[in-house]
Amino acid sequence: MQDSALSQVIELIEKEPQNGQSLLLYALVMSLSTANGHYLFLLNKLADMSPENRQLAYGLMELMVEGGNQTADWGEAVSRMSRAIRG
Repeated sequence: MQDSALSQVIELIEKEPQNGQSLLLYALVMSLSTANGHYLFLLNKLADMSPENRQLAYGLMELMVEGGNQTADWGEAVSRMSRAIRG
């Protein structure tokens, strides 16, 4: 499911990169990508997400717990999302 969450987040961000929901998820992904382990994402921002996107966020967090944020796939996903956000 967690890999699915990452794929769904990529799809959402590439489809609507300037959407508020996309930007919230991107902020979470970038926080979970921090190499030094300081995961600075205000959890109260979860309340700003739709219920569906909150589930994606939980999937991303679970993927991080499993070490998935240290893989090449995660890095490629971050690159794709960053390109979409930056236009």
